[in-house]
Amino acid sequence: MLLGKVVGTVVSTRKEPTLDGSKFLLVRGLDLEGKPTSTLVVAVDAVGAGPGEVVLYASGSSARQTEMTKDRPVDATIMAIVDQVEVEGRLNYVK
Repeated sequence: MLLGKVVGTVVSTRKEPTLDGSKFLLVRGLDLEGKPTSTLVVAVDAVGAGPGEVVLYASGSSARQTEMTKDRPVDATIMAIVDQVEVEGRLNYVK
């Protein structure tokens, strides 16, 4: 899993039928200090995340391991909304 922040939404009215009803969010990767990385992905939202939230997402074949994305053509899935990040006893992020 990777750490990221939801920075936008992606709307697609025409798509593969197995993706109908899916919400797509634009996620920018974060390092452990909460600083943005150059990584930017479109991810299927499996947990009800929204803009500005810090999330955990999976990419590649791991993205197809949720009930919502199983056997569907996705390369990134948001799997969790982060409440806090602690590194070596220091809180780096608190929701």
